[in-house]
Amino acid sequence: MDARAAARLLKGVRAAALAGDRPPAAPRPEIAESWRRMLARGVHPDRDARSRMLSAAETEERRHASPLREILPVLREGLLPALDESLHIMVVADADGRLLWREGHSSILRKADRLGFAVGADWDEAVVGTNGVGTALVAGRPVQVFSAEHFVSSHHDWTCAGAPVRDPRDGRLLGVVDVSGPLATMHPATLTWVSSVARLAERELRLRHLESLERLRTVAAPLLARLPGRALAVDPNGWTAAVTGLAPAERIPLPKAFGPGRVWVPRLGECVVEPLPGGWLLRVAQDRHGTAATRIVLDLSRAGCWSATVYGPSGSWSQELSPRHAELLFLLAESPRGHSAAELAGELFGDPTRTVTVRAELSRVRRHLAGVLTHRPYRFAEDVEVELIRPEDPAALLPHSTAPSVVRARLGRTGPGMIP
Repeated sequence: MDARAAARLLKGVRAAALAGDRPPAAPRPEIAESWRRMLARGVHPDRDARSRMLSAAETEERRHASPLREILPVLREGLLPALDESLHIMVVADADGRLLWREGHSSILRKADRLGFAVGADWDEAVVGTNGVGTALVAGRPVQVFSAEHFVSSHHDWTCAGAPVRDPRDGRLLGVVDVSGPLATMHPATLTWVSSVARLAERELRLRHLESLERLRTVAAPLLARLPGRALAVDPNGWTAAVTGLAPAERIPLPKAFGPGRVWVPRLGECVVEPLPGGWLLRVAQDRHGTAATRIVLDLSRAGCWSATVYGPSGSWSQELSPRHAELLFLLAESPRGHSAAELAGELFGDPTRTVTVRAELSRVRRHLAGVLTHRPYRFAEDVEVELIRPEDPAALLPHSTAPSVVRARLGRTGPGMIP
């Protein structure tokens, strides 16, 4: 059956389903389930409903926070080369159904705009009806929606194929990659193609996870070698990187309320938890002594070789700093009372509205310095001693930085939030 004949048949199937009549053919099970959900929720079959679009700042913030950002090169390499020729577009949505990235043939992008299929739009099934993004999220498996299988009639000129992407570390649904285009360009193999690329993207996430565990192991192994008793290093999801005095376990379930200090951990009992770059050190409690990082040395004395060294009951570890992270930690070290995101944006960029960038960068810093940095406001933890090592020549402090506060410090001046 060609595409147009299939579309006519499906319109008859949909009309019968809406009227409660016997359809000329049974809808596919996943489509029938979606239609039942739409009828139960009162989604109008002939009204193009749309929710509020995300602002550019909100979209950018979601992009920075989404692990899907890491696999965009895989998705682009696997899908984009064929999209122009096939008159399709690729869309990547987060777990809420919000479209975060969209690429492909320019004429199809313009048609998608008229449909509201644009970056920042909400394509949750409950908002726009049966579709390759929202229905794949609800079903938790790849779904192709062809023509009148879309519950809302304004979508009937389209076909789409969406495949969920899950985080291999914890099975969490991260979002959906979808390929959509006009009805006439549909190919039966599209769903298999999109599903295969989604699996490649998950494999990339798995490889990145293994690399992060290896980095954590490199830091943790020397610490564990010096420790008496039982201890292990785990990543934020509980995956084990290194262990001493215990039978190896691939993963330790971590409680929801988890952070530095004394914490009850399933399988281990009470543990003393300390932060590590990219994870946690768990020592099975033997005593009632210190439980967290006690000191941090921020060394900015050598241009291009900036570092943060954290000292705790189990020893010390160091983390190299990017120029931006060195700037942020310098500002926080100079202001024990802390800063809001807007204040830091003003001190870094001279523009207090650039809070999205500040929050994203601080989120990355706190992955390595969890328990050392706190927020609301952003600052070093009260019980952590902070030592700042500056260059002997003030003019050599973060020499390429244009942050107003750093420039003032190089000139020996003080300003908002700066300690003379």
